[in-house]
Amino acid sequence: MTQKTPVNRKRLLLFALLAVAVAAFFATGAHEWFSLDTLKAYQGEFQAAFDRHPWQIAGAFFAAYVVITALSLPGAAIMTLLGGALFGLGIGLLLVSFASAIGATLAFLISRYLLRGPIERRFPRRLAAINRGVDRDGAFYLFSLRLVPAFPFFVINLVMGLTRIKAQTFYWVSQAGMLPGTAVFVNAGGQLGEIERLGDVLSAELLTSFALLAIFPWIARKIMRLVQRRRVYRGFERPKRFDYDMLVIGAGSAGLVSAYIGRAVKAKVALVEAGNMGGDCLNTGCVPSKALIRAARAAHEVRHAERFGIHTGPGASEPTVDFSRVMSHVHSAIADVAPHDSVERYTKLGVDVHKARAALVTPWEVDVGGKRVSARHIVIATGARPAIPALPGIDEARVLTSENLWQLDELPGRLAVLGGGAIGCELGQSFARLGSRVTLIEGGERLLGREDAEVGEHVAQTLEQEGVTVLTHTRAERISHDGGQRLHLTSAAGEQSVAFDYLLVCVGRRANVEGLGLEALGIAIDTGTLALNRQLQTRLPNVWACGDVAGPYQLTHAAAHQAWHAAVNALFGEVKRFNVDYRFMPAVVYTQPEIARVGLNEREAKEQGIAFELTRYAMSESDRAIAEGATAGFIKVLTVPGRDKILGATIVAENAGEWLGEFSLAMKHNLGMNKLLGTVHPYPTLGEAAKATAGAWKNAHKPERVLTLLERYFTWRRGA
Repeated sequence: MTQKTPVNRKRLLLFALLAVAVAAFFATGAHEWFSLDTLKAYQGEFQAAFDRHPWQIAGAFFAAYVVITALSLPGAAIMTLLGGALFGLGIGLLLVSFASAIGATLAFLISRYLLRGPIERRFPRRLAAINRGVDRDGAFYLFSLRLVPAFPFFVINLVMGLTRIKAQTFYWVSQAGMLPGTAVFVNAGGQLGEIERLGDVLSAELLTSFALLAIFPWIARKIMRLVQRRRVYRGFERPKRFDYDMLVIGAGSAGLVSAYIGRAVKAKVALVEAGNMGGDCLNTGCVPSKALIRAARAAHEVRHAERFGIHTGPGASEPTVDFSRVMSHVHSAIADVAPHDSVERYTKLGVDVHKARAALVTPWEVDVGGKRVSARHIVIATGARPAIPALPGIDEARVLTSENLWQLDELPGRLAVLGGGAIGCELGQSFARLGSRVTLIEGGERLLGREDAEVGEHVAQTLEQEGVTVLTHTRAERISHDGGQRLHLTSAAGEQSVAFDYLLVCVGRRANVEGLGLEALGIAIDTGTLALNRQLQTRLPNVWACGDVAGPYQLTHAAAHQAWHAAVNALFGEVKRFNVDYRFMPAVVYTQPEIARVGLNEREAKEQGIAFELTRYAMSESDRAIAEGATAGFIKVLTVPGRDKILGATIVAENAGEWLGEFSLAMKHNLGMNKLLGTVHPYPTLGEAAKATAGAWKNAHKPERVLTLLERYFTWRRGA
C-alpha cells in the first residue's frame, strides 16, 4: 500500500514559468550585462538616463533588483554597486536594502511553495529535527548568516524556504542582517572607478569584521541567558560549597540510572527514596505484572494442551489455579530482582542513599528527612501513581490498581477492568486465564487506542475468544452498592450495569509532584507532568527531571533513556548538552500475542500527512509460528515511498517484544529493508519473520524492466 500526494498543477505551472524565465535570462545574453566591466563601461549612460528621468530609473532599478533576487539570478552584487553609483549612499542604500529584502523573501516563498512539501515528504524526520532547531534559534542563525557577505545570499533564501520559519521573521531578519553588507557595497559604488574586481570590495579585514559581527547575536544571547539566570535565582542565595555534585530524588528506574551514571563519572551523588528501592517497575509494575502474566500463560497452555496431543488427565482440561501460590511466585520474582536495585548495591557503588522524604527548599538545597543537604544539580525522578476517576460510589468499592493489586490473597470471581490500554489488556487477559470472569470497559472506540485499528480489533477478538467481555465506546457513570457492587455504564446501546467483586482501575497515571516544594520555586506543571525543555531542564537551570514525572512516556526503558540525558546534561551541561531523542522509542503490550511497535504506525502517518508504503507479512506464513501453533498475528512495516528507509514497524506475534529490537536498531542506524534481507537469520525462529517481511518489500520493488531483459537473455541462451 502506498499513499501518494497528487501532482499540484499550479506548482508545476509556476516551476515551468520560472524555468522559462531563467532560461531566457541566459539565452538572450542578459547575464552579460551584469558584470563589473559592463557596469563601468556604461556608467555614464546610466547616469545620464537617471538625470533625465530620476523617478522612472529609480523605479525600474528597484523592480529589476527585486526580480533578479526573487529568481536567484546572478547580478545582485553588480546592481548594488550600480545603486551606489547612481543614487549615492543614502538613497542607494534605501532602495537596495528594501529591494534585496523583498526579493529575498519572494525567493524564500517560491522555494517554500515549490520545494518544501516534496522534500518534507522525502525526508520527514530530518526536516522535523531541523525545524525544531529553527523554532528555537532560527532568527539567530539567519541573522548571523546575513551578516557575513561571503555566504551566497540566494542559497540562504532557498534553504530557509524549506524550513518552518515564519515569512515575516525571515523578512525583518533579512532586512536587518543584510544592511551592513549592503552599506559596504553601496558605498563602494560611489568609487566605482577604483574597483578592478568584486573581491576588492570585501577585504580580508572587512570579512573578519563581519564574521565578528555575526558572533554578536550569540554573545548577546549568552548575556540574555545570564540575565535570565540571575532573574530566575533572584531571592535565593547560592551556597559557597556543595555537599554533592548531584542529588537524585526517587529510586525508581530513572533515579537509579541517574545515580549510577553520576557515580560512573566519579561525581559525588546522593539518592533519596522514601519508599521501596526500585520504584514502580520492581515493586508494582514491570516485574510483578510479567510474573503474573507468565503464571496465567501456564494456565492457558494447560487449558489448550490437548491441541498438541497432551492430556492432563481424565477430563481434566481445566487447570486448578492455586492463587496464593501464583502470588507467591510474583513476590518471589520481586525478591530475586530486588538486589539489583538495593541500598546495599548502590552504597557499594559509592552513592549516598538516604531513606527519607525529600523537598526542595532552594534551587540547590533539599530537605532530606529534616536535614538540609546541598547539591550543584538536582534530578527529580519521583515517578507516577495510578489515577483514580471521580466516580460516585468509588470510595466504598473494592478498588484495585497496579499498586495494591499485588496484595490480593484471593482470585476475584468477577473482575471489572476500567481502561483498555496496555495495562488493562494485559491484566484483564491474565485474570481471565487464571479463572476470573472479566469485563473490560473502554471509553474509546477500540482497545489500545494509540495503535492501528486492526491491532486493537485483533486484541479484542483474542480476549473475547478467551472469555473476556469487551465493551468499547462505553463510559462508566457510577457505582452502586445495593445488593452487591455494580458498575453502571452508558453507551450508544443504552445503559447497563456490571456486577463485580473487584474493580481494577487502569485509566492512566498521575505524576508524583506533591510535597516536593515545587510551587515555591516556580517549577511548573505541564499537562500533568513537569514542564521541561528538550534537555529535561526545568525553569531552574540546575533542576532536572526524568522518568514518569517528566513524561511523555511511562515506560521503564524510556525512563532510563531520559535518565542518561538528565545526568549527563546536569554534570556536563556547561560544555555540551543533549536533546532527548524519542524518534525510535519502542513499546510493547505484553498480551498474548504481544503487540510491539517502534516508529510510526499507519494511524500516525496519516494524521501527520506523511506518505508511506506498507509492507505486510502474516505470521501464518512463518514456519516456526506454524510449528508452535502461534500463527495469529502479522508484521506491518512503513517505508518511505520509493526508498529503502523504515518509518516504523508494528509486530503482532508471539514474543514480539523480543525481536522488535531488530527494527529499532535498523531505524536508529538508518539501515533499510535490504540490510535486513541480507542478514542471515537462524531457522526456524519467529524473528526470521523480520527477514521475510524485508523479502516481501524487496519483491514489491523488484526491477521489472531488468527482469524482462534477463528473461529474454536466458531465452536467447537456450536457443529458443
